[in-house]
Amino acid sequence: MTSTILESISVEQRSALFSALGDPIRLRILDELSSGKVCVCSLQEAIEIAPNLLSYHLRVLREAELVVTTRRGRWIDYQLAPTVAPTLRASLPTGLRDDAIQ
Repeated sequence: MTSTILESISVEQRSALFSALGDPIRLRILDELSSGKVCVCSLQEAIEIAPNLLSYHLRVLREAELVVTTRRGRWIDYQLAPTVAPTLRASLPTGLRDDAIQ
């Protein structure tokens, strides 16, 4: 599975992925989502930034395909995309991947 993902990830896509991960607020959001699906209202309470900034950071994470959304009435739930781990692993240079480290 990893080799298929790696073959489809260009250098530009890898750069965009790591750029999305390069912000402390976005890393905090991903930490909050690591336990499962979270309502945007809960993210707002946990992260404590202006709603428009939270929306911006969530959009960056969605565009990088790190998170996915589910609408529940007027609320939106966020969760890590199912492909996050293999995509991140495949984006690393060969020498840094788990299977290459001995």
